[in-house]
Amino acid sequence: MSKLELDGLDETDFEEFCFELLHELGFVNVDWRKGTGLNSSPADSGRDIVAQWERTDVDGSKHLETWFIECKHHKRGVPPEKLQGLLSWASAERPNTALVIASNFLSNPAKDYLRDYELNNRPPFRIKYWERPQLNRLTRDKREFLERFMVGGVRTQAEILVAEQEFFDRVWHERHLLLMARVEDGEDPLPPPDIIQGAKEAAERVRASYPPGKIRPVEDDFEWGMWSGKLSALRWVLGAEWDFLDT
Repeated sequence: MSKLELDGLDETDFEEFCFELLHELGFVNVDWRKGTGLNSSPADSGRDIVAQWERTDVDGSKHLETWFIECKHHKRGVPPEKLQGLLSWASAERPNTALVIASNFLSNPAKDYLRDYELNNRPPFRIKYWERPQLNRLTRDKREFLERFMVGGVRTQAEILVAEQEFFDRVWHERHLLLMARVEDGEDPLPPPDIIQGAKEAAERVRASYPPGKIRPVEDDFEWGMWSGKLSALRWVLGAEWDFLDT
């Protein structure tokens, strides 16, 4: 668990990871502004999460600082235009800190944009960003937390679902080809024409949804066993019983 593996998360998963990380770090009143259980979200007014950090002054008095947090899940560097909403809303509502949490890195133009914004506007709030190295450091000793999200080297649910769909499609496609072959050889009765046409169109859609040649006929019995075994194992991880191979 020497590094985080965040690329397998989708955008909602990453926002949830950030939400729970803030709790783990000691932030209070953490509010995830997603507003829906769907993958798409309504406008979040320039921040994905609002949280507060409790500070203690030298005299022992305590006060809460408000942070606006924007979560950016990009495999490439986050571009400057993706930061403008956070800064606009922070300028209007004046939190103590505007924080960008990036699953990987901010692009160099984005870092230049933030530096120039601070120099030219002198905002009444701090601007911070956490990139992959900071996230590694902040979670280094939080094994239980990382295991909840399976981001310490274990596959994420999003990755497992993608793989399960692929091997479902491989097994279904091979069974389709075998059925068509048996029908053509007269071993099985000829289904109605609309059924045949529908099956052929479905097979074409499956092939078209992957790179050329990825969905193909099985090469031998060993490969067929591997496909079936992988589908069974992936389904077991997702909660099905062993050897459930229905397609």
